Amino acid sequence: MTQMRFANQTAVVTGAGEGIGYEVARQFCAEGANVLLNDIVPARAHQAADAIAAETGADCRAIPGDVADVDTVRSFVAEAVARFGRLDVCVCNAGLTSWGDFYDYEPADFDRVVNVNLRGTYFLAQAAARQFREQGGGGRIVLMSSVTGHQAVPYLSAYGMTKAALEMMARNLALELGAAGITINCVAPGAVVTPRNLNDDPNYEETWAKLTPLGQAIQPADIANAALFLASPASARITGQTIVVDAGWTSTSPIPDMEYGRDYEN
Repeated sequence: MTQMRFANQTAVVTGAGEGIGYEVARQFCAEGANVLLNDIVPARAHQAADAIAAETGADCRAIPGDVADVDTVRSFVAEAVARFGRLDVCVCNAGLTSWGDFYDYEPADFDRVVNVNLRGTYFLAQAAARQFREQGGGGRIVLMSSVTGHQAVPYLSAYGMTKAALEMMARNLALELGAAGITINCVAPGAVVTPRNLNDDPNYEETWAKLTPLGQAIQPADIANAALFLASPASARITGQTIVVDAGWTSTSPIPDMEYGRDYEN
């Protein structure tokens, strides 16, 4: 029997048109939550929300928009309250992966990755925390970091920097939010088998499976499982922490031969 850990709760999940965010939103809906699903591409947001609603029978609604815009992320929280009366969980999953040689990296690229990964996450978390404090009863914030915030990967200096910063953000905000019963934690995924990664490398899963102690690449469900745990009552005494989900990759950190990856945003 499917657990219903989030019955009558409302969650916002950003960057959820596909991949990790989609699976996070799908699992929340499968466990009883109302979900507002964000993606920067409106058609992708609506398609994802409709598919999840059809599969789970839950109320999953699209909220397209660019998380780098502060008014936009604040509107996500306002929309949750207008539609469902409250907000219980905020998963800041949207992020931009940006590759580039440090010697040639451009200010515009730097500004974009920082604005999406840090500015967007920071101000969405702020808007959610304000709502949690106003309505009382605490709340859950989950940030999406990366193993590149722990181990260096060539040509991901700006991206890795932003992911390490998110973990410091969680540690700092645990101090400020705890009195209101709000927890804030991170999940740090390893190499995840997503449509975008498979599009870049059809052998992505096999390549990364060879590089982990468990002999496996990570599936979106593995990350969603960790995110839902951090949003659940089982994690009520956990805050300011990061769960690394990487099949053991950070214990050895080998890197495959590869060309630059493509920049992508979710």
